[in-house]
Amino acid sequence: MFKKILIANRGEIACRVIKTAKRMGIATVAVYSDADARAPFVRMADEAVHIGPAPASESYLIADKIIAACKQTGADAVHPGYGFLSERASFVEALDKEGIAFVGPPTKAIAAMGDKIESKKIAREAGVNVVPGFVGEIRDTEHAVEISNDIGYPVMMKASAGGGGKGMRLAYSEKDVREGFESVKREGLNSFGDDRVFIEKFIEDPRHIEIQILGDKHGNVIYLNERECSIQRRHQKVVEEAPSPFVSAEMRKAMGEQCVALSKAVGYHSAGTVELIVSGADKTGESFYFLEMNTRLQVEHPVTEAITGVDLVEQMIRVAAGEKLSITQDDVKIDGWAIENRVYAEDPYRGFLPSTGRLVRYQPPVEPWADDGAENGRRGVAGVRVDDGVFEGGEVSMFYDPMIAKLITWGETRDEAADLQVQALDAFRIEGLGHNVDFLSAIMQHPRFRSGELTTGFIAEEYPDGFEGAAASDDLKRVLAAVGGVIATADADRARRIDQQLDGDFYAPGDWTVRLGETDYRVVLEEDAITVDGQPVDLDMEYTPGETMIDLEAEGEALTLQLKPTRTGYAITTRGATHSLRILQTRIAHLASYMIEKEPPDLSKMLICPMPGLLVKLHVAEGDEVQPGQPLATVEAMKMENILRAEKQAVVGKINAGEGDSLAVDEVILELE
Repeated sequence: MFKKILIANRGEIACRVIKTAKRMGIATVAVYSDADARAPFVRMADEAVHIGPAPASESYLIADKIIAACKQTGADAVHPGYGFLSERASFVEALDKEGIAFVGPPTKAIAAMGDKIESKKIAREAGVNVVPGFVGEIRDTEHAVEISNDIGYPVMMKASAGGGGKGMRLAYSEKDVREGFESVKREGLNSFGDDRVFIEKFIEDPRHIEIQILGDKHGNVIYLNERECSIQRRHQKVVEEAPSPFVSAEMRKAMGEQCVALSKAVGYHSAGTVELIVSGADKTGESFYFLEMNTRLQVEHPVTEAITGVDLVEQMIRVAAGEKLSITQDDVKIDGWAIENRVYAEDPYRGFLPSTGRLVRYQPPVEPWADDGAENGRRGVAGVRVDDGVFEGGEVSMFYDPMIAKLITWGETRDEAADLQVQALDAFRIEGLGHNVDFLSAIMQHPRFRSGELTTGFIAEEYPDGFEGAAASDDLKRVLAAVGGVIATADADRARRIDQQLDGDFYAPGDWTVRLGETDYRVVLEEDAITVDGQPVDLDMEYTPGETMIDLEAEGEALTLQLKPTRTGYAITTRGATHSLRILQTRIAHLASYMIEKEPPDLSKMLICPMPGLLVKLHVAEGDEVQPGQPLATVEAMKMENILRAEKQAVVGKINAGEGDSLAVDEVILELE
């Protein structure tokens, strides 16, 4: 067994590998950039080596620096995590030359499966179903248009070396191909150093299902069931679960056996994932097609661990050390249901724009997962597990992936796991930057999610006009109004106790008008009852002025609320939405109608940068006439390109920024006349 492992990664996955290595008695080494000098994974490792500036291209992506750190510390193995160098065959070859073990698959498998064009050829030869498409090199935009027309729309354009949702564009017409092809090439070149693109038929009503593979160096390969990853945004997974509500036992066996055959065809060992696209319209389950093989550990591996009891990181280490798998295919079971939500630094209320900055408050619902080796320990605390790599007071940097944490829940049934997600998300406290916690909670409560009728178009179809918070039932609104009344009374009671006030006996008022949305609720607090519009509300809660999180029971249901004071009341966040409560004493509430509403400024004549990023391309010049939907500028943020378009017909006036400029959020790029 290895004595010391270097983790060539950062963030939560570095923390994850370090924890398991320590449990196995293996010393660990972290490598870090300038941006990660104070990160938890650096403190957690036994040793740490600085490898360069914040940009990954100058630190985590430079193989020579990783190898130098191994030599400096005496590490005899490297675990790459996911992303960065995890699927770069040249890195594995360089390690082999230095006699350093790679905790992952062999070079041949990485090279074959890492090239999406070559991998499809191998899959076809191995008897695996493949999506119709063009698997040669594409010369230019005109060639791409010709290919797309032959295949038939819609088509998907993908960077050959892409991954993680980067370098992908869906085209429904020739116009989309002409607009997006060059952008896909640029994203592939910037993110992966490879600008080759391939085009394939887009399967409508698709489900994204993947098979977890595990093999050793002795020819044994097994599959550890499937994961459903259909809920995605911009081809980036948001929710993952295991097993899939769509997959039958027969379908699972057919998928698994094909994926094992593919793995054996390339001599695969270690953990890997074969991604499949499945037609949700075909209830026979026979219409599944190979997409790609990820020759590494997946972000969503904890849901597989939760239902199988297999520690994938430990197995990767043991396989790399030459051990045989200790489990067979017959040993792989499905115990319960697990769901993972990715908590991202992005603002769903502003079109999911990236949100970088400092974590002023960071309090997960349970302590971050600790690998103590206990039975069912991979399920966390009472079925709730948090994998993270951030800390309160730290920053989410613009240089890396915007993930804050992964929230994994396990239950006996799918509904139990989803209910646990809602409860845990309510208690997830993040302040200082935008995050998607409300959005994740809304998905967990959505009737379509609960039904299991999922496709990769779920988010676009269910939130076509953007996200405005989960819808609240009338009963929940009444409870929130009652809570607002209790809080207002408690705050007023504290205020009356302040010294140096006018003489006389003051009593905290108990008659309030609470406005929630466009509705006014009259809340009356009596000695032994609370009524909302004359109807009693069963509410059991304790509140001390100044508290920002409350656990309570209302109408027999447990709730967790997060509170934030506003000028006229409170903003209460729970069940996937933030509700603004205006709270006034009933005797004066009618006077609020005389307040003058502020009119927002007209920003329609400005193109405003919606997020911090790099202006990579200006599509227009001063004096150009533009039409609605026409591209104006392309801004790169969090390694993704975002095309900003004209909302109306206009003429470009003054241009305030140039290509290559770093832009702040809300910075004016150009003005329209």
